[in-house]
Amino acid sequence: MSFLTLDLNLLRVFDAVMTEQNLTRAASRLAMTQPAVSNALRRLRDALGDELLIRTAHGVKPTLRAETLWPSVRRALSELEEAITPEQNFDIATARNTFRMAMADATAALWLPALVRSIEREAPSLTIRMVPLTTREPRPMLLRGDIDLAVGFFPGVVAQLAGGQGASVSPIRHEQLYSGHYVCVMRKNHPLAKDELTLDSYCSANHLLVSFSGRAHGLIDETLAQLGRERRILLTVNQFFTAGRVVATSDLITVLPRHLIASTGITGALITKELPFATPNVHVDMLWHERDTRSPAHKWLRSHLSGTTSESFVKLGTAAAEKRAV
Repeated sequence: MSFLTLDLNLLRVFDAVMTEQNLTRAASRLAMTQPAVSNALRRLRDALGDELLIRTAHGVKPTLRAETLWPSVRRALSELEEAITPEQNFDIATARNTFRMAMADATAALWLPALVRSIEREAPSLTIRMVPLTTREPRPMLLRGDIDLAVGFFPGVVAQLAGGQGASVSPIRHEQLYSGHYVCVMRKNHPLAKDELTLDSYCSANHLLVSFSGRAHGLIDETLAQLGRERRILLTVNQFFTAGRVVATSDLITVLPRHLIASTGITGALITKELPFATPNVHVDMLWHERDTRSPAHKWLRSHLSGTTSESFVKLGTAAAEKRAV
């Protein structure tokens, strides 16, 4: 193959398919028919002497050559796009974008008030639509275009994106917004409230688990298993707000990220105790799709979520929880 004779439009098609991981979505992105996209890929395969993309039941899977090639193609096309279509004409004050965001209830309760104030002040024509977050794996929702942004605790996803297998060719981008830690939460008159929380007293209590999937096993249970211990989970719920309300009116105890306790709205009825064992930090991350990376409105949204994190609501939420800590 000679680079001088290569049709560079084929690289745009290749980039779109790698980004969308689906021929139909790539065709829509390029304003082409699916047969035209397939034909372009065939021509590029012939030119490079590699299959590049293999059809699967869920889309396409890149070959090793495609994985190696895509970062350079993506970078080169991004630089060309920036040079040819500068963003100076974008005005957030008149932007009319609609964004679909997925967050857990407590995360939304803390993030959204500040975001709404920013929209009212700077971008009055933007619209936000919240989508329930029912999984620790939001990548399929981002790939399908069901959502534009996901915010939450996604340890497995972020570990892969940060350097795991296939990270270099993933179209999903991420940014850490906040890092906190888990605490034990109970009602202020709980039988365990006055004494130091030991491993024995913790394991002997009845527990509530916040589980998006309903699965009665979580990170805390994995940590206890490493210590040769286990706990009795009497109830699982899928909302942090519900967890706070149940714990405040029962003898169940739960484990929550400290910064989310304020979202229950009843911090005065709860106390926190440090766990009698070490747990990993809770990293709240923002995930989005490569297709939106350079969108001016999407960049505005991401920057405001990132800026909000370092300001008042996390500090206030943490301080409110600490006032009730024992």
